[in-house]
Amino acid sequence: MPWVLCKWEAAAQCHMETALDPGCLEKPLGTWLLYLPCTWSIGLAAEPGCFPDWYMLSLFGTGAVLMRGAGCTINDMWDQDYDKKVTRTASRPIPAGDISTFQSFVFLGGQLTLALGVLLCLNYYSIALGAASLLLVITYPLMKRITYWPQLALGLTFNWGALLGWSAVKGSCDPSVCLPLYFSGIMWTLIYDTIYAHQDKRDDALIGLKSTALLFREDTKQWLSGFTVAMLGALSLVGVNIGQTVPYYTALAAVGAHLAHQIYTLDIHRPEDCWDKFTSNRTIGLIIFLGIVLGNLWKEKETNKTKKNIDNRVEN
Repeated sequence: MPWVLCKWEAAAQCHMETALDPGCLEKPLGTWLLYLPCTWSIGLAAEPGCFPDWYMLSLFGTGAVLMRGAGCTINDMWDQDYDKKVTRTASRPIPAGDISTFQSFVFLGGQLTLALGVLLCLNYYSIALGAASLLLVITYPLMKRITYWPQLALGLTFNWGALLGWSAVKGSCDPSVCLPLYFSGIMWTLIYDTIYAHQDKRDDALIGLKSTALLFREDTKQWLSGFTVAMLGALSLVGVNIGQTVPYYTALAAVGAHLAHQIYTLDIHRPEDCWDKFTSNRTIGLIIFLGIVLGNLWKEKETNKTKKNIDNRVEN
C-alpha cells in the first residue's frame, strides 16, 4: 500500500480536467466542499444553546478526506483514456503509466476500507444510509459521458452528508430538515461546479464530454441566479422548520450577497476568473456553518427570555 501511495503522490498533482471530480479540486478545497454540508447537518442537529458535536465533526472530517480521495481514484480509473488526450491531465499516474489499474484497485480498496472504519463508528441507520451513497460515488464520474447534467450527479453525491450528519446525531433523518438541506446543497453544487466547468469547456467539447457549462453557454448567469434563489429558499425553509434565529438568517443574507456579486462579476470566458469565483465558495459554506452555530446558540437566549416572561406572568 505505501508504495502505491508514494508513486501516486509523486506522479500527479490533483488538478482534474473537469469540475465533476472530487479529486479535481485543489486538495484542501475539494475536501472542504464535501465536508461542509456535513457540518451544516451536524450543527442543525445540536441541542438549542449548544455547540455542534465536536466528535462527529472530527469523524466526518476524516471521512470526507477518505471519500474525497476514493472519488479521485475512481474518477482517474474511469477517465484514464480521456486524461491522455488533455495536456493538464496526461501526467496523472494512471494515464502516464506510473500506476497500473491493478495497483489503483489496491489503493482504492485501502481508502474504502478506512472509510468503512469511520462509517462503522456511527449508528446502524447511518451505516445503512452511508453505504447507500457508494453507488453514487462509483457512478457519478460516468455521467459526463451521457448527460449535460453531470453537475447534478455530483451534487447528489457531494451533499449526502447533509442527510448523514443529522442521522449520525439524531439516529434517523427528519425529512422537514434534511430534505430541504440536501436540496440546497445540490443547488449550491450546481452553482460552483458550473462555474468551474467553464474553465474546461473547450477541452470537454473536443473530447466529447458534457457539462452544464456547455449546456447553458451564454445563459449561464440566468441559470446560476435561479439556482441561488432555490438554494436560499431551501435554506430559509430549513430555518423555519427547525426554529432558527437571527444569526442564521443574517448568514443567509450574507451568502445571498456573496453569490449575487459572484454571479454578476463572473466572466465565463476567463478561466482564471472562473477559478477565483469557484474557490470563493468555501467561504459561502463556512458562512452558513457559522450562521447555524450562532443561530443555535442564540436559541438559548430566546428560550430563557420566553421562560422569564412566563414566570413574570405567573407571578402577576
